[in-house]
Amino acid sequence: MADKPNFMNFTVDHMTLLLHPKLYSVAYPVFRIIFGVRPEDILYDKRRPAKGEHKEKSMTFATRIGDWKANDNQNQKISTVIAVVQPSEPDNEPSHVREMLDDNKISAHWQHIALRTPDLISFYKHALEHGVQFVTPILKDEEDNLIQVFSGEWFIPGSEATGLFFEFLQRNPSSTDLEEIQKTNGQTWFRDQTFLGLYAEKEREYQSKKVAPFIPEGLFNMILNYIGDKQVWQLTEDDISHIATMMKDFTKKNS
Repeated sequence: MADKPNFMNFTVDHMTLLLHPKLYSVAYPVFRIIFGVRPEDILYDKRRPAKGEHKEKSMTFATRIGDWKANDNQNQKISTVIAVVQPSEPDNEPSHVREMLDDNKISAHWQHIALRTPDLISFYKHALEHGVQFVTPILKDEEDNLIQVFSGEWFIPGSEATGLFFEFLQRNPSSTDLEEIQKTNGQTWFRDQTFLGLYAEKEREYQSKKVAPFIPEGLFNMILNYIGDKQVWQLTEDDISHIATMMKDFTKKNS
């Protein structure tokens, strides 16, 4: 069996959790008490002024709930992080976060999982080649020294959007990586703009009712039709290879 490319060696970097405002308020002390979160473990706390008021309202906070050293590199620390988000818009204004929760009749929803790769640019090219859709270009977060990109959402064609997507990121990118991204993007988003930019993009998608899926509807249906009545354990390596070719051919044809 061929070796797995290094850019496919993922680890979970962080997760984003959407919460109803009442649950959001309770979550903060629960995380502090139950998960042992210290003040220094709160990595950021973003706020916004309520419309027409001077009082600020919390949009999101990120907390580290685990921190340890890698077994193979005692100088490298690994953290487990959860970013928590609530709908911070007034009740009479649109909010994609509120819509995600209300449409699913839930008060808590895992929005995205951030998967860390050692080579984001190679993975990004691989994903694009196979039809994966992204809602942002590769972005640079200067303060945290990382690059990241956000995928379309996972849902069945014709159904409601689920609010579930992936973030893929690479920490400590090289100068060569940054130069390549700069050439491709023509612009770079920095820390505050990264969260707010993604937030604004999701708001635009939800208000326009045009939410990008992880893979295009046509490609999704082609794969589904090819699989037919087979169960997952009945898919052979030849089937997987054929589907991979289908994905690349579809992308070339529609690019």
